[in-house]
Amino acid sequence: MCSESANELIEVSMRMDDFSSEWMHCDRISSYIARLVAQDRPDPLYYENLFSSAMNELLETVYLNHGSEGDLTCRVRRMDETDVIEIGLPSDEKTSDFYTDVVSALDGRDIEDLYNAALFAAGQRDARLGMFELAVDYKAKITVLTSSGRLTLSTQIAFGGAQ
Repeated sequence: MCSESANELIEVSMRMDDFSSEWMHCDRISSYIARLVAQDRPDPLYYENLFSSAMNELLETVYLNHGSEGDLTCRVRRMDETDVIEIGLPSDEKTSDFYTDVVSALDGRDIEDLYNAALFAAGQRDARLGMFELAVDYKAKITVLTSSGRLTLSTQIAFGGAQ
């Protein structure tokens, strides 16, 4: 995940069944964390907006794809000018396969094509869209680690001019 030299900024947790009971939790949690993480940036409002949008995409993906038993944890660390968002969630085989497949797709050369296809597809929203957006628009580096019924989604992201 992230190195020990990273500074932990915040960690929040809640029961997954509570989190997944209301879609608005994604926005509320991302806004709360973004407000705290952005305090020390030269343009805190700009940074808060970017961070909240990125975090919301991750949380919406987790809202749609998670195991049933356990806690959701969100931790943010800072390494130099890069923020690392780590989301821990309960995971079953289906959940693990989903995130592993998405992260594998992110390593491909055609990620922009996949993102555009998901963005402009007719019908139901592609569950991978948020993670594709982070990789393409924000140049985020996303990894996944699974262990003992838990999955940790780690996203490294730097907002360039917002630093």
